Amino acid sequence: MMTHIRPALAMLVAMILLTGLAYPLAMTGLARAVAPGLSQGSLVERNGRIVGSALVGQQFAGPGYLHPRPSAVDYATMPGGASNLGPTSAQLKEQVAGRRATYEAQNGASAPADAVTASASGLDPDISPENAQAQAARIAGARGIDAAIVQQIIRQHVTRPLWGLYGQSRVNVLRTNLALDLAAPMPPAGAD
Repeated sequence: MMTHIRPALAMLVAMILLTGLAYPLAMTGLARAVAPGLSQGSLVERNGRIVGSALVGQQFAGPGYLHPRPSAVDYATMPGGASNLGPTSAQLKEQVAGRRATYEAQNGASAPADAVTASASGLDPDISPENAQAQAARIAGARGIDAAIVQQIIRQHVTRPLWGLYGQSRVNVLRTNLALDLAAPMPPAGAD
């Protein structure tokens, strides 16, 4: 019986070491060598401080910032996910109608689909260029700058589809908001 158990245990230990230790370490090392920023979570720094990840959406409040897509999980990464409300759900229809009314009141523009619907993950870092441009006038007014400046910053942060084929054009909310802060810092609260 030991003649069968000993080789089986040796193979088990070898496979655990290979697949649980050697392979993950090799892939991590390769990823860090080939794409160091991506392998570390695409963290975005400002003044030596990590302010977020370009791959995970986060909430931006206030009229001077580009607002992300709605999130069913309030941008929490652990329970990330959708609301699981179907297209016939009265609750979903109420949510979308409420989001549409709020968006249109804040921006004075028709709400694109991605402005009123949450994504499957609830953590999308990007919005459509149409959504971003519709928010430009609100942002410009809050920052006291010309809307053309905001529109130009948004255009500079549009990512096109991979090879012109895969995906859609999109605007990263975090990176665009950081660029807006550099170009036209928000006036202090209470300053007129």
